[in-house]
Amino acid sequence: MNKLPDFPWDRLEPYKERALAHPDGIVDLSIGTPVDPVPRIVQDALTQAADSPGYPFTHGTKALREAAAGWLSRRHGVTVGQQDVLPLIGSKEFVAWLPTYLGAKRVVFPELAYPTYDVGARLAGAAGTASDSTLALGPEPVDLIWVNSPGNPTGRVLPAEHLRKVVAWARERGAVVASDECYIELGWEERPVSILHPDVCGGSHEGLLAVHSLSKRSNLAGYRAGFVTGDPALVKRLLETRKHAGMLMPQPVQAAMAVALADDEHADKQRELYAARRAVLRPALEKAGWSIDHSTAGLYFWASNGQSAWDQVGKLSEIGILVAPGEFYGSAGGRHIRIAVTATDERIGAAVRRLQ
Repeated sequence: MNKLPDFPWDRLEPYKERALAHPDGIVDLSIGTPVDPVPRIVQDALTQAADSPGYPFTHGTKALREAAAGWLSRRHGVTVGQQDVLPLIGSKEFVAWLPTYLGAKRVVFPELAYPTYDVGARLAGAAGTASDSTLALGPEPVDLIWVNSPGNPTGRVLPAEHLRKVVAWARERGAVVASDECYIELGWEERPVSILHPDVCGGSHEGLLAVHSLSKRSNLAGYRAGFVTGDPALVKRLLETRKHAGMLMPQPVQAAMAVALADDEHADKQRELYAARRAVLRPALEKAGWSIDHSTAGLYFWASNGQSAWDQVGKLSEIGILVAPGEFYGSAGGRHIRIAVTATDERIGAAVRRLQ
């Protein structure tokens, strides 16, 4: 196993302490954890399934798998069989362990990316390559290529044409494409498309996996509720490995997840909350001297005032606002910060006042 990097968020602690010292308290826009209530129908489903003394199935209940397949069809124009849905104990554990499951020797991920893609490669003892261009990868074999649209941290949406080229490139070389789509329902100026959509994959899911999470859509970060689907042969292989490893989503969470995926009303209301917070925070940031790049989808503003990322983090911490430095996501982020909109209306309002 390659040596793991230091946990980046530990480096933010001094700035967090400074922000906490603000007379009106901290406005934490750094990690992006959900703050709004878990939908009542989801809480009720969890409670009703609380008497679950037996072991749950690794493959999940049929009701959960059908709800996931139904959501993909209804909301994203993607058709999968319910048997090809595999629940995850949150999507992060899967991102971290997929290279190991696949026995990957070389893993490719975006130049600006969620750090766990790199961590997963290291855990597998694989070579990790940060690249946004398949042309730059050279002749060495690639086993796994990650795409992330909408992207974290940039909020960038990859068009269907770009995704088609990645799929074609990977299929020519026998590589698996894993698409992290946890922000797919949060398109603002652009509408994201799944790697499994016919416009991208040509109607075949061969060599493709799409990873989904309910952390942002349904405020279920605390439940650890996600799923992967795609190539039936790959999903079957992953299922067998996860059976051996005991990767079991708790039965009450499975019941809650099935209800959440079957209900769009709560997700639409949550989306409206985030849209309203974006609408007040963005102009305040721009008036205060920050430009916003990409950020057409997802839950973050990818922002810069031209200074180094840490200088920007320091400047905002002095007025009690905590954000993440762009370099957490790759060296290309050295002059950007990532600003989450996952704070209450009251805290977003406080940030706007302090930026004036």
